[in-house]
Amino acid sequence: MSVSPVPFDGNPIAPETECFLGETHRLLIGGEWVEGSGELETRDPATGLVLARFQTGGAAEVDRAVKAARAAFEGPWGRMTVAERTALLHKLARVMDANATLLTELDVIDNGMPRFIAGLTTANCVEMIDYYAGAVMRIEGTTIAPPRHIAAETEALTYTLREPVGVAGQIVPWNVPLSTAILKLAPALAAGCTVVMKPSEETPLSALALGGMILEAGIPAGVVNIVNGVGAEAGQALAEHPGVDKISFTGSTATGKRIIQAALGNLKKVSLELGGKSPVVVMPDADLALAVPGVAMATFFLQGQNCMAGTRIFAHAAIHDELMEGVAAFCKVMTLGHGLDPATTQGPMISDGHAAKVMGYIERARADGVTLIAGGEKLDRPGNFIQPTVFTSCDNAMPLMREEIFGPVMAVQKFESEDVEAIAALANDTPYGLSGSVWTRDLSTAHRLVKRIRAGQVSINCHGAVGTNIPFGGYGQSGWGREFGQEGLDAYLETKAVTARL
Repeated sequence: MSVSPVPFDGNPIAPETECFLGETHRLLIGGEWVEGSGELETRDPATGLVLARFQTGGAAEVDRAVKAARAAFEGPWGRMTVAERTALLHKLARVMDANATLLTELDVIDNGMPRFIAGLTTANCVEMIDYYAGAVMRIEGTTIAPPRHIAAETEALTYTLREPVGVAGQIVPWNVPLSTAILKLAPALAAGCTVVMKPSEETPLSALALGGMILEAGIPAGVVNIVNGVGAEAGQALAEHPGVDKISFTGSTATGKRIIQAALGNLKKVSLELGGKSPVVVMPDADLALAVPGVAMATFFLQGQNCMAGTRIFAHAAIHDELMEGVAAFCKVMTLGHGLDPATTQGPMISDGHAAKVMGYIERARADGVTLIAGGEKLDRPGNFIQPTVFTSCDNAMPLMREEIFGPVMAVQKFESEDVEAIAALANDTPYGLSGSVWTRDLSTAHRLVKRIRAGQVSINCHGAVGTNIPFGGYGQSGWGREFGQEGLDAYLETKAVTARL
């Protein structure tokens, strides 16, 4: 290492962030900050320096949290009117908005993401709390025709009720910590559920700050419980717990399969947002002024550490070379650095281990003779910075095209056909189906391709167009169910049918 690390690379942090880092970080159970049975440290991935130590829990702490959530569900939270629940959610949004700088900086220093992204996600989180607060009063059942055999005898009334699932376990990943916590928490609370949340042990800080804001907003004790810990202990205990009615998990497909097995004991409801290997199809008539930066950021947004990253690029032969020249040039002007630096456009990998995994894919591809046109190196500096990397001359049999790398690595395959069936077959040659995009000026071609691409979210002349009101989730091994929007709320509701003889 040629340079010794400096805290935050010399960038300032807000006084409230500095104060928070100096606090003792415990578990939130039953409305109180309690001691855990273990302790871990979290590091700034841009420098490798320790940010804070935090307490952790295992099966015993998870059990205590589940009991607190159950008591709140059957007690004050369950008896609260929809108007009261709406008001509390709006109050939480205002508290979060007032603490936006703290939430933003915690995700920057704990995760490594650039500040402009963290600021955007924090604003989106406030919007999402308000969105689901507004949905509380729109939870509605229906009136339907009664059963024929009862209606033949007498008048009858049949209707449905939408009721909360109960206690929800939520396992949050490290790649977008605050955002993923909120997209699970907001609809659960709107539905009337109570929650036990396990943040990632890599990025616990913003969830702990959120816990304090939940208490400040006046949400009753036990409604939200936060148990930090490692996945094999706290996460496993939460997924297995017979007192949990639903589990929501975001993370790798391999871990998602283990969550399913753990949930079998009481057949709890399961929502999964898992891995992706999203196709990006660039047609011969694409507007390259739009496509070059769009395709590049489809791969390199959040350092490629996001499930919907467009890392499988299918470029038509007519524009392949020009597109690649543009993408390679774009890579050269990307600024790698600490997320607190306003000039930074790409941050570090989350950890030493993950950086080594990503570099393993790069080194194997280079050894196999795959054409490298940009990047391919880890920077010789503190932290885990990997250059934006582009390989061309790829095919669908290569690990670069088949496996989720979760880093800034683009794999490009040239194609010559303009037949939408053949192009869709290339795009769909994957076990995943989370996201994708099509780049063309021909809207007929765009919509015909979108119809054929097997993915839960496909964009035209943009990539990763997610929003609070837009359902998001995957086909195939990219998961079960949807988050965001009305479907995100439905995931925390049961439907009860009622028939009454009159």
